[in-house]
Amino acid sequence: MRRVLVANRGEIAVRVIRACRALGLETVAVYSEADRGSLPTKLADRALCIGPPRSADSYLRSDAMVMAARGTGCDAIHPGYGFLAENPVFAEMCAKSGLIFVGPPPQVIRLMGDKIAARQFAAKLGVPVISGTEEALHSAEEAGAAAADVGYPVLLKAAAGGGGRGMRIVRAPGDLREAFERARAEAQAAFDDGRLYVERFIERARHVEVQVLADDRGACLHLGERDCSLQRRHQKLVEEAPCPVLSDALRRELLEAAVTLARESGYRSAGTIEFLVEPARTRYYFLEMNTRIQVEHPVTEMVTGVDLVAEQFRIAAGSGLSFTQDQIRVRGHSIECRVNAEAPDHGFRPSPGQITTWTAPEGEGLRVDTHCFEGYVVPPFYDSLLAKAIAFGADREGARTRLLNALGRFAVGGIETTIPFHQRVLVHLDFIESRIHTRWIEESFLSTEGGVS
Repeated sequence: MRRVLVANRGEIAVRVIRACRALGLETVAVYSEADRGSLPTKLADRALCIGPPRSADSYLRSDAMVMAARGTGCDAIHPGYGFLAENPVFAEMCAKSGLIFVGPPPQVIRLMGDKIAARQFAAKLGVPVISGTEEALHSAEEAGAAAADVGYPVLLKAAAGGGGRGMRIVRAPGDLREAFERARAEAQAAFDDGRLYVERFIERARHVEVQVLADDRGACLHLGERDCSLQRRHQKLVEEAPCPVLSDALRRELLEAAVTLARESGYRSAGTIEFLVEPARTRYYFLEMNTRIQVEHPVTEMVTGVDLVAEQFRIAAGSGLSFTQDQIRVRGHSIECRVNAEAPDHGFRPSPGQITTWTAPEGEGLRVDTHCFEGYVVPPFYDSLLAKAIAFGADREGARTRLLNALGRFAVGGIETTIPFHQRVLVHLDFIESRIHTRWIEESFLSTEGGVS
């Protein structure tokens, strides 16, 4: 492997380019017309325009990505997260074109990308799943019958879902038909797949995920877990590692279940197994597997010292993992805030535009992953993520304090951001004492603050 096409944009493109540079790999960045002059294009050895601003005409074009890679003499393609990262057809196209896809095999992406099939696979391995339907629902009537059997409240979920799209909580039978139609339409628009299924909705649950790595030499291991319970409308806002509320016994079960799922699926590369946890009942349930690097991977890197993107490249090149499970040690605590170009006090309305001031905090135990700079114009066409502010401490309170202080030194002008929102979250007693859950933002924090949820 000598030259890599980075098939993405924004902060993850920067992250991959810098990892390549450390490994001595050349990079080719692709960009849409809206991203001309962006930081990835400045950092890469070469940059190539891939199309117009719309994702469908640029970053989602598998054929254009493969042509760009071949035309620039690349050996490999790293998809980052989002866009084509979990597209099995794209992974297959790379293989047929003689390109290394820095990710898992297409058949595993296909298996885990279908949430219904993934649930069935987990259940066969004896990994707990939330009670719900085993097949796709074809009508609101079928959904109503399934919900009555499972028991309200229920969660309607898209079989090809992700990012909170195609999901609806239904608390009463009279609300089901409208929720079903809306969820199906949203899933069809987002994933070109309107299939839905039903799960029992668990109140006050924690969202806990396990980072796994596997190579083609038989090694399959975990790097501990992350807590991603701070969400708004199923979109993660704050992540931390390790999870502060797991007992040692429950942690061991989660980690073992994650490794079993990865190994038995024939996984390769970095991946994440997501679980829903009921701390009060010490129970956990498999949710899904993300067959890519995660937005929140830095908190795991901070507490383990492992460069996950570098390991992805090692695995893809056939070198195998550079360590064993016994060599992994989780030390200290790390917390990450996603800084988005949004106005929290106005319903998290997107806030694109030119950044007139950009001063990111620096210091011991701090890391800011970003693609932004003073003068950069945040385009309205893509995800609103500007940066990830990550802090490390000897314990959770040390990480929280360091991150809070860092956010106070994070200056962004010209657009609105979620920095003030994160500052308020970090000083809330519920967060300090870790009394949060996946609905805490909507049900407690925003309602008491008087914000718009």
